[in-house]
Amino acid sequence: MLFDKVKVFVVLLDDTSAGANPVFSGGQVVAGRVLLELAGQARVGALRLRARGRAHVHWTESRSSGSSTAYTQSYSERVDVLSHHATLLAPDTGETTTLSAGRHEFPFSFQLPPTLVTSFEGKHGSVRYCIKATLHRPWVPARRARKVFTVIEPVDINTPALLAPQAGAREKVARSWYSNRGLVSLSAKIDRKGYTPGEVIPVFAEIDNSSTRPVLPRAVVVQTQTFMARGARKQKHAVVASLLGEPVGPGRRALWQGRALRIPPVGPSILHCRVLHVDYTLKVCVDIPGTSKLLLELPLVIGTVPLHPFGSRSSSVGSHTGFLLDWGLGALPEQPEAPPEYSEVVADGVAAVGQSPFPPPQESDMSLEGPFFTYIQEFRYRPPPLYSEEDPNPPSEAMRPRCMTC
Repeated sequence: MLFDKVKVFVVLLDDTSAGANPVFSGGQVVAGRVLLELAGQARVGALRLRARGRAHVHWTESRSSGSSTAYTQSYSERVDVLSHHATLLAPDTGETTTLSAGRHEFPFSFQLPPTLVTSFEGKHGSVRYCIKATLHRPWVPARRARKVFTVIEPVDINTPALLAPQAGAREKVARSWYSNRGLVSLSAKIDRKGYTPGEVIPVFAEIDNSSTRPVLPRAVVVQTQTFMARGARKQKHAVVASLLGEPVGPGRRALWQGRALRIPPVGPSILHCRVLHVDYTLKVCVDIPGTSKLLLELPLVIGTVPLHPFGSRSSSVGSHTGFLLDWGLGALPEQPEAPPEYSEVVADGVAAVGQSPFPPPQESDMSLEGPFFTYIQEFRYRPPPLYSEEDPNPPSEAMRPRCMTC
């Protein structure tokens, strides 16, 4: 604006580099300052600050009320998850105050609620956080400045519910032109429910093909975004990781002994928001020619706190050993490397407003058709053998003491 005396008006947060988008979690203190630089003396009515976090969903659907009448139905819902107001400058008389030319700083601080919703950007909804400062002056339009910040709510996978193994089994009769071509069965299991980005999921599966045609097994990790408004739901599915197996011939049986499926840098699960959810599922699929595919789904939770290398080892080794023995495996699977820290895998922030800190997954219509490509991590170290009460090296017959009555 011409002859505007305000040269600089910005919101700055402490301990952040220029242009970086700071990251917080529930319960932390947000501190910063509003920087005002004037070219000359100016009268100010008030300087107010507002911090807001909002989850918002919106989509439209085409409806038909008759043979030729069509209309568009709109669904929208929003929830405020953070609301904080503060007055940084206000005259006691309720009129105006005069600020001299130069630089003025107005500090502020506030504490976030104990629990929040992780920042999110989707096709039909978002979760966004920002701090807005408003400068009121007489006879001049209000001046506004905004600072966006990211919230990542911790999801600790070191809990009994997320450390429990997940398993399932399905079977289907292969048919062709109304004739029975045999039975195809699928069993799959993973050692726990919770994982973090960068980790490898060892997939254990058994495919028994009793049909007369070869079948093709594969596994994918699917992200499901669910948006809710006015009692309706809208879902968006995307494949974020995939693994393609080898064909299983007629009358043959295949066994996956911990096939590796690496989790890419995706956003964590969002499970406790009223208007949107982000869920993950491991889908193990068998393509059967001439018949609908055989599909087995195992739930996943993507967290931010990786598996503790020592804290959960004693509680999980026994269950993991039983998990392997149930599948008839004589040795532990080859172990992947230790999972990285969440901050090393996922970017610390975003530089632009409305940009998600997590890369968007590829969209999928959930038909699970077409080729999938993945990098299979080859493990390098083999752990020690399982504990056993039996002597692995029994004495020979010549050295074994004989009974006196024999």
